[in-house]
Amino acid sequence: MNEDLRIIISGGGTGGHIFPAVSIANAIKAKHPNAKILFVGAEGRMEMQRVPAAGYEIKGLPIKGFDRAHKLKNFKVLFKLWKSLRMARQIIKDFKPQVAVGVGGYASGATLYECAKMGIPCLIQEQNSYAGVTNKLLSKRVAKICVAYEGMERFFPANKIIMTGNPVRQNVLKTNLSIEEARKSFGLDPNKKTILLVGGS
Repeated sequence: MNEDLRIIISGGGTGGHIFPAVSIANAIKAKHPNAKILFVGAEGRMEMQRVPAAGYEIKGLPIKGFDRAHKLKNFKVLFKLWKSLRMARQIIKDFKPQVAVGVGGYASGATLYECAKMGIPCLIQEQNSYAGVTNKLLSKRVAKICVAYEGMERFFPANKIIMTGNPVRQNVLKTNLSIEEARKSFGLDPNKKTILLVGGS
């Protein structure tokens, strides 16, 4: 790939979307230091703080999810969706990405929908064993779908699925601590087997 690689990464709302997105950006930068990466998120959500803190530029859309409890409020939601689609289209025209990556979340839906309409190759990354609504809707428009679990054909077209696992933050993978030092820092008994359990939202 050339030095002018330009990529939009979109999504957020929760750490489960944001941290994989930042990990993807970091991995791209490690291979292509001159790549230009622009994030697109939802205004008022945690990505608007976390992404700049990781060193990347982010644009915010006013998009929100539908209010299932108060259906009349959804007129405002529909207006924000329309406005977000228009803003996303302008962001894409200005940035001129060669590819778009979606990680889930409302902003990802608007951004990748517009990218696909404009003929920009799109990829989504699904972190969960039960696919999110946005990624399920986008699956018809994207070229490839990266997943972390078997059996995702129940949500996505089988011919688009790539088993990649989940992106992991580089600071988790890269450590100077030895196993012995790590055990000591957590006060673990080196003679006992240690099991780490992690969960999600």
